[in-house]
Amino acid sequence: MKNVKYGKCVKCGKTYEATPDLTTCECGGILDIVYDYDYIKSVLTKEKLAARNERTMWRYRELLPVEESTEPTPLRVGWSPLYEAPRLSKELGLKKLWVKDDGQNPTASLKDRASAMAVAKAREAGAEVIACSSTGNAASSLAGNAAAAGIKTFIFVPSRAPKGKVAQLMTFGATVISVEGSYEDTFELSKQAIDKWGWYNRNAAINPYLSEGKKTVGLEIMEQLDWQVPDYIAISVGDGCTIAGLWKGLKDLYAIGFIDRLPRLISVQAEGCCPLNRAIQTGEPWHPMEENTLADSIAVGVPRNADKALMAIRESNGLTVNVSDAEIMAAQKLLGTRCGVFGEPAGVTGTAGVKKLCEQGVLGENDTVVSVVTGNGLKDVANAIKACGEPITIPSDMDRLLQAFRDHHIPEGDC
Repeated sequence: MKNVKYGKCVKCGKTYEATPDLTTCECGGILDIVYDYDYIKSVLTKEKLAARNERTMWRYRELLPVEESTEPTPLRVGWSPLYEAPRLSKELGLKKLWVKDDGQNPTASLKDRASAMAVAKAREAGAEVIACSSTGNAASSLAGNAAAAGIKTFIFVPSRAPKGKVAQLMTFGATVISVEGSYEDTFELSKQAIDKWGWYNRNAAINPYLSEGKKTVGLEIMEQLDWQVPDYIAISVGDGCTIAGLWKGLKDLYAIGFIDRLPRLISVQAEGCCPLNRAIQTGEPWHPMEENTLADSIAVGVPRNADKALMAIRESNGLTVNVSDAEIMAAQKLLGTRCGVFGEPAGVTGTAGVKKLCEQGVLGENDTVVSVVTGNGLKDVANAIKACGEPITIPSDMDRLLQAFRDHHIPEGDC
C-alpha cells in the first residue's frame, strides 16, 4: 500500500508493518494506521474526487488502507444522505443543523463501514471465516457484508440484543451465539473462540482497520458540505471506535489540505452507561460501568477503544453530554416528526445530546452542527412504539372515528 506507512501503537509508539491481519500491539495497545500524506496529496485532489461517479465509501480509496488491487465490497456502503434540518435547527435555536442518516446503509447502520473494511482486509488475508462480538449492529453489518462476499461468519451477541438485529443475523446466514451475560462476557468468549480457530477478527477495538472504514462518515460529511467545516459534529458513543474513526477522517482531510480547520466533537453517551464521558468530565481514568440503557448499541460498560476515543474528544476540544433514556426516546420522536428520519435509540442519542446542550445554553444561534444518526429505527421497533405510542384502533365506523378524534384532542379543522 503506497499510501500507508505502518501501524503505530497509541500507547507505546511501537510500529508494525501494515499486514492484512494486523491486530493489537504486544503491549496491549490499539494500533493506529499512519498514512503518507505527501503521497496522498500527489494523487488526490478535490477536483479528481468530484469527478468520480462511485457514490460509496470506496470513492476515498487513497485515504483507505487497502491494496490497489483490492476490489470494492459487493454492497453499497456509504454516501448516506446529509439533510439540512431547518425546522429542527430553528426549534433548537441553532444557526444551522444537518442530520447525517447512516441508517440508510445496506444493513441499516454506520457499522457497515467497518464491516466492509473487514471484508476487504479478510479477502487480502485469504480468510474464509470472519468473527466478532457485538451488541447488535456490528454483528448484522458483518453478517450482511460477508454474506454478499461469500465469507462465513460466527457472531457473538449478548442475549439482550433486539430481535430485529438477531433476525438480520439469521437471515444473512451467520452462525449466531447468544451469550447469557453482558457485552464484556460476550467479547471475552468471542476473543477466546477467535484465538482458538484463527478466524479473521472483526472486533473493532482489536482490528485497527475498522475505524478506518468508520472514518469515511467524516469524509462524506465534509464533501457533502463542500468542505465548509461545521462548528460541531455530534455522535453517539459506545466502545469508542466510531468517534475515534470520525476524528481520524477529519484529521486526514486537514493533513492533505482539503479543510482549513477542524470541528469540535460532541460525545454523547447514555446516563446509564457513560464510562468515557465520565472520564472526561472527572479528569480521572475511565472505569467500567453497568450497562443500564435501552440504547443497546452503545451499552458498552467496558469500552475497548477507550484510548482512541478519549484522545479524539480531547484533541478536538470536544464536548461531552450524557442523556437519559427518556431524552433518547424524545429525540427519536423529534427526528421523526421534524426531519422524517427514523433512528434507533442509540442512533438518535447524538441528537438527544445536541438538544440537551441547546437547552443548557451551551450551543446556540451562532453554532453550526452536524448530528450523525448511526442506525435505523427498524432495528428496534419495540422501543420506537414506546417512544411514539400506539395507533388509534377503532372499528370501521365514521362515528367511532369522530369520537376517537375528540378523545385524542384532534380538531376536525386539522383533518
